[in-house]
Amino acid sequence: MIEKSRAAQGKVDVSILWKPTREQIAAAENRKVRDLIAAGLKVLFCGINPGLYSGAVGHHFARPGNRFWPTLHAAGFTDRLLSPFEERELLAGGWGITNIVDRATASAGMLTSEELIAGARRLERKVRRHRPRVIAFLGITSYRTAFGKADVKLGRQEERLGESDIWILPNPSGLNAHYQIADLTRLFKELRLAVRTGG
Repeated sequence: MIEKSRAAQGKVDVSILWKPTREQIAAAENRKVRDLIAAGLKVLFCGINPGLYSGAVGHHFARPGNRFWPTLHAAGFTDRLLSPFEERELLAGGWGITNIVDRATASAGMLTSEELIAGARRLERKVRRHRPRVIAFLGITSYRTAFGKADVKLGRQEERLGESDIWILPNPSGLNAHYQIADLTRLFKELRLAVRTGG
C-alpha cells in the first residue's frame, strides 16, 4: 500500500486504504472485480485476471508490489500516484480497466487455455459495446493464448478488436522480472503519446 507519509503530502487519501487479512485473501478465490469501464474510453487496459489480493479488496492491481499504478503515473497517464482504491479517478482521464478472465486466482498460471479463449470472446463483445479507442493488453503470453496469435510482439498491432486498436504491453506484476519500472514506463508512455497524437 501507499505509505501514510506520502498521503500526508497530499498524494493519497489514507482514509480509503485498508489491508485485507490473510484469511480474506484466501477467501477471495474466484471472486470478481468490477470492470472500470465507460463508453468511448481512450484506453481500456486489460489485465489477465485479478489476483487474490485484488479480489479481496475489490480493486484492480491492488497487491503491494504491483507496478501498474506507479507506471501509469510515471508514463503520464495520471498527474499523481493513485492508490488502487482511487481507481475510479481514471475514468475522468479516459482510462479504464478490465480483464480477460474475471475470476480471481492466486496466479495467472492457474487459468486454463480454455478459460483464456472463452474470456477473449467475452472481452470482444465488451469492447464492441463500449468502443474504446485502444484496448491495451497487459501480458503478451496470455494474449497469445487467448487470441491464438503465436507471433505477436509488444506494441501496436496491425489488427483491431472491433473498432479498437490493439496494443500489447508487459505484465506490470512485480513477479515479471523481465521488465523493470523504467522499461514499463517507456512502453506505457509510447502508448500514451500515440493516443495523444491520434497515432
